[in-house]
Amino acid sequence: MTEAKANLVSLVRMRSGQKCKIVEINGGYGLARKLEALGIRTGKEITKISEQLLRGPVLLQHNNTQAAVRFGMASRILVEVNGMGEI
Repeated sequence: MTEAKANLVSLVRMRSGQKCKIVEINGGYGLARKLEALGIRTGKEITKISEQLLRGPVLLQHNNTQAAVRFGMASRILVEVNGMGEI
């Protein structure tokens, strides 16, 4: 595994309030298209607002927009967290 890949974490592993940059979306065309419709794409800076208990939805903010994504979708979004030591 390259060092760049080693610094990536799943969106679900982040803490609420952390900012990150989306680096990779591990999913098919359908997943990428759904996220694109929400404005979530590779290279985008986002903030994780909150998540629900028991694998519930994850609330994200990008620009002035908030979006909720399912836990399964969030687990396929790999991000680079600003300040990796904060996880």
